[in-house]
Amino acid sequence: MPAPVPMKPVMPPPFPNMPMRPWPPPMMSGARVIEVSGHGEIQAAPDLATLEIAIETHAPSADRAAGLNGALAEKVREALKPRLGDNGTMWTGGYSLSPDYSEPSGGKPTVTRYTAENSITIQTSELGLIGPMIDAAIGAGANRINALNYSLRADSKAHSEAIAKAAHDAQTQASALADALGVKLGPLIKASTEAEIRPVPLARFAAATEMANVQTPIAPGEVTVPATVSLTYGID
Repeated sequence: MPAPVPMKPVMPPPFPNMPMRPWPPPMMSGARVIEVSGHGEIQAAPDLATLEIAIETHAPSADRAAGLNGALAEKVREALKPRLGDNGTMWTGGYSLSPDYSEPSGGKPTVTRYTAENSITIQTSELGLIGPMIDAAIGAGANRINALNYSLRADSKAHSEAIAKAAHDAQTQASALADALGVKLGPLIKASTEAEIRPVPLARFAAATEMANVQTPIAPGEVTVPATVSLTYGID
């Protein structure tokens, strides 16, 4: 039989309405580029406070510890509601119920009591309410202030200012690097940014009976908003 004749590949016909290439164009392997990262920080007064209050109770049985905790947590909430009003939100931040063990030397651990803990989280933009709410919670029987953080709302103007500062830093670095290398910056190929508010935490502290009639002074500091901008330029 004669050998088969090889087929020639058939090229597809050209398409008159081909889509335009996306911008920026994909980076090709071996492309001449300059990549830089700029950093910027803005200090701003906080406009949001998050307070976490803990209520802890102990009892010989689990149901007794839970019952005592529920009653005390409700008492604390009732003390906080009139002070917070419509100026924020309040919710249960967490709840736990666990046994406490004794550890005798050489013996088997035994349950000595049960601990129930309930945390109440409050968020408000009325920063002046934080001190009075701490006092109200302690006066109603709260055992501990787990955390107090001051921050900025997500749409804060400080975000944009930090990003602009970081972008200027990145552009300055790119120009300086191009001059040092004796090349000319081409078009901007890629840009990305990261901005994250760094909250101002206050130390955790416990309630004390002698503090019940003393107003708690709270003075928030400034919040730091850092940003990073990464730029990729083509070079000529």
